[in-house]
Parts: sequence; structure tokens; C-alpha cells
Amino acid sequence: MIQLGLLITNKHRLLSVAAILDVFESANMFYEREHGAPFFNINLFSPDINPPQFYGAYEISSVTLAEQQNLILVPAFGAGDLKASIAKNQICIPWLWDQYKNGAEIASFCTGAFLLAAAGLLNGKEATTHIDAAMALASNFPEVIMKSDAVVTDDHGIYTSGGATSSFHLMLYLIQRFCGKELTLRTAKMFAIDMDREQQTYFGTFSPSLDHGDGLVNMAQQKIEKEYQEGSTIEALIQDIPASRRNVVRRFKQAVGVTPIEYLQRTRIEAAKKLLAQTDQSVLEVMLNSGYNDLKSFRQLFKKSTGVTPKEYRDKFNISRLDGSRMANRGVPHY
Repeated sequence: MIQLGLLITNKHRLLSVAAILDVFESANMFYEREHGAPFFNINLFSPDINPPQFYGAYEISSVTLAEQQNLILVPAFGAGDLKASIAKNQICIPWLWDQYKNGAEIASFCTGAFLLAAAGLLNGKEATTHIDAAMALASNFPEVIMKSDAVVTDDHGIYTSGGATSSFHLMLYLIQRFCGKELTLRTAKMFAIDMDREQQTYFGTFSPSLDHGDGLVNMAQQKIEKEYQEGSTIEALIQDIPASRRNVVRRFKQAVGVTPIEYLQRTRIEAAKKLLAQTDQSVLEVMLNSGYNDLKSFRQLFKKSTGVTPKEYRDKFNISRLDGSRMANRGVPHY
């Protein structure tokens, strides 16, 4: 029997824990029907020295008393300050390392990757997280090999997943890894999960940090966000910033996590995404209103950034089309 340890972190996201328990309990149910016993022995652990006695139907133990596990799952953190969430779970870091060195495999879901990164367990390894948190993870933990578009990563017994529903893909990946394909397919069907998602990029929103405390970088950010539509080069946009280009680039990358050129491109692509989702402008009009002037180049950059073409993005997310689709599905005439 596989000893599965679920870490009930401080400030965890309730939905993440509920989903993990639901999926692995269901996998156990299917396995027990055929083999007479569950495959996973689910154990819950808390960073607290004196945790509550129960979490739902499960007894919960302190990590200080935990026996060796085969697989440890770290749920997503709830909304809020991720640095504060890490600080609240510092006691878990040596425990995770001890478990890993003694043979446990460790999986984090969504922003749970920040705890593994803070522990150094992701140094030199590929990792992903919620697409909107990827920049912060890369900026704060530069030794992590960031794969922000990935749904799931697997590197030397450390697994990570993208955000929200991508967590289900990691759970299915782990069930297949330990239990095989047949049980995985039964579980996927039960939860109505499509197993062919290959990337999460198009779910992302570019939300750069503005509270990093570097006034010069804030000045450059404001300049880019105000004038991105004009089609200017980054050199032209930052020429009035009172510092050398080299200094601006260095401080910008340190504060925000990307270079000014990357920031400009992401700002333009984000503007294009909003126009595709909220208007009926043609792709050509969207291109021009986003600061680009070459349609072929725009399409290439858009697909590289989002994983889909401008047309595919509009088909997925355009508000008026989605509303029309809903009415059609309800049998309501729309015009």
C-alpha cells in the first residue's frame, strides 16, 4: 500500500484540499472494488505542533511526528501574500527535505509550488504553477527552471501543476504513475476531465508587480503602459528615463522579473487579448490597436505567448460569442 501524505498547510486553499481528497478517495474506491483493499493509505499532516485532532473524517498529525511517506501532496495556497504563506509553513521545509532524501516523491498543486521553491526542492528542476503566479515564482526563485505554459511537470520525483483545473491533470498523472492507465481512465471519466490538455498559457493574464519599491522601474512601466500602442521601440520608450539603458534593464529585470522588451511585448499581447475577447474588431484592427504593424509577425508572437492563434483565442473567450453560444444551447433565439 502506498503511504500518501497530504500536507494541510497553513493558509491552504480549501478547494484544493477537497479536490485532492475526492480524487484519491475515488481512485481508492475503484481499486478496492477489484482488489479488496485501497491502493493509497491517505495520511494528513499539519505544520502545527498541536494540530486539530481531525480534518473532516481524517485524523491529522503534526509533521514533527510523521512517519516516512511514499508520496507527499502539497495543496495550493489561498489568495493572499504568498511570502506570508511560506513563512507560516517554515517548519515543513526540513520535513519535506527529509522525506524526499529518504525516497518520498513530492507533488505540489498550483501555488503550492512556492513552498517547494522556498525549500530549494525545485532548484535546477523544471516546475510550473498558476500561470498568473509564474512570473513571481521565476523572479523570487531564479534557480527554478520555469515552464509557465506547462500543465504538469515531472523532474526527479518532484511534480508540479498549473492552476485550478490543471491540478486534476497532475492527480491523474500521479494515479497513472502509481496505479496504471485503466484506473486513471475510470477516475478521469468520473470527474469528466479531458486528459489531452497540453498547455495553460491562454488562461493567463499579464499582471506585473507595481509594488516592488523601485521608482525608476515604476517610471519605465508607466511609460510602456501609456505608449505601447504607438509602435515605438523599447529604446524610444525608455530614452527619457534618467538612467543608462543598461542600468534600466538590470533594475527592471530584478524588480519585475522580465526585461523591458519582454514587458512591452506582454503588454501589447495582453491588450490584443482584451480586444479579441471584448470587441468584434478584425484581427488586423486588433494588431494595429495593440502597437504592431506586421500581421504575420503579430500572429507568430501571439501564438508564442498564448499557445493559440488570435482567431482561436477569440473563439474561446469572446464575450459576445460565448453569450450567443449559451443562448443557442438553451434553445433561445439570438440575433
